[in-house]
Amino acid sequence: MPSIKTEAERCLKCKKAMCAAHCPVSTDIPRVMELFLNGEIKKAGEVLFSNNPLSAVTSVICPHERNCTGHCVLGKKGEPVRFYTIEEYLSRFYLETMEIPEIQKNGIKVAVAGAGPAGITMSLLLLQKGYDVTMFEAQDDIGGILRYGIPPFRLSRDLLDMYKDIMLRMGLRFRPNTRIGTNIMIENLFPDGYKAVFVSTGTGRPRKLGLIGETLGHVHFAVDYLKSPKAFQLGSRVAVVGAGNVAIDAARTVIRRAHSHVTILHFMGEEDMTANRDEIEMAEIEGVEFVHYAQAVRILENAVRCVRVRRIQNEDGSVRFEEDYSEVFDVPADSVIIAIGQGPGADMYSAGIKLTQRGLFDVNEWGETGTPGVFAAGDIVSGPKTVIEAVAFTKKVLSRMEEYLNQTAKE
Repeated sequence: MPSIKTEAERCLKCKKAMCAAHCPVSTDIPRVMELFLNGEIKKAGEVLFSNNPLSAVTSVICPHERNCTGHCVLGKKGEPVRFYTIEEYLSRFYLETMEIPEIQKNGIKVAVAGAGPAGITMSLLLLQKGYDVTMFEAQDDIGGILRYGIPPFRLSRDLLDMYKDIMLRMGLRFRPNTRIGTNIMIENLFPDGYKAVFVSTGTGRPRKLGLIGETLGHVHFAVDYLKSPKAFQLGSRVAVVGAGNVAIDAARTVIRRAHSHVTILHFMGEEDMTANRDEIEMAEIEGVEFVHYAQAVRILENAVRCVRVRRIQNEDGSVRFEEDYSEVFDVPADSVIIAIGQGPGADMYSAGIKLTQRGLFDVNEWGETGTPGVFAAGDIVSGPKTVIEAVAFTKKVLSRMEEYLNQTAKE
């Protein structure tokens, strides 16, 4: 693999950069590349951080093939520029050398519920602007899905520790093991002087298959397994039901932790998988077996019973999938891990916020709920999405939240 300097020198610095145009946060890639090649690495890191406070994270876990890398003009006839490798280096260097400037406090208190990607982004943006921020987190540390859902071999925990240290140095007040919506309600925050509340509690409740056998003792949910893999005894054969990034993360963690043979069961084809392509490739290299067009219909004591799925082309060109119950087969499994998505926790139903049919926060295009002063972003609004999408929407919410705070300050 070429050095990051060699990789940066390949960049054409296009005037109409398609890589930047297809970045959800519109990173000014040509400018960052120019600063880097001119030796201004701290300035380059500052540009990245100012635009996307989580650039050190998104450079690692972003679906690059769908965003910057996938739209590099050099990729049309050859190898695209891997900007994310330069971004990762610059962003990490910036965090490691970051000096906290003197911040003029404005005396306005804001509560942030949830310390995942959206919560960290909002807290950093608010702290830099002088707001007094208190972050409430149900777990014992910051990160949300970044710490408790993505394995350490994909995302180093020391990055999250650096972010926590930076926020604390900026004046953050952090309340761990405190779940908003249960022991503290959203409406309890305003009498204590908070002028606005930003909710980013995520979607940590796993979705069920609804099959017979799902309550058996060898069946687990991926989001629970990834929080604490060492707590699980899985056996020598593990079946993972699902084909997204969480399923791939669970499978690769099992390979490392339990040294088991892992089979991923997917009801559609390889081309239909929603996981990042490079993660799928790494899973294959590491020995994960993929069984496509397999619909789980029952969980047995030592296997997952499946039926074959047929991919059918409709006359209009669309595709549908139909189960073929004439072809039934069992996939041996000492343990089964279910990874078919997540939804919001039940605790938010008691928060007094209007919800959608999916149980997500019902907000407008600026993240405003129907309750004055309460804003939301992240998976609690959109359902499970990428980290970079959470950052992009959080920045949009901030602009409206500031309008609201400025207006209430005048009243």
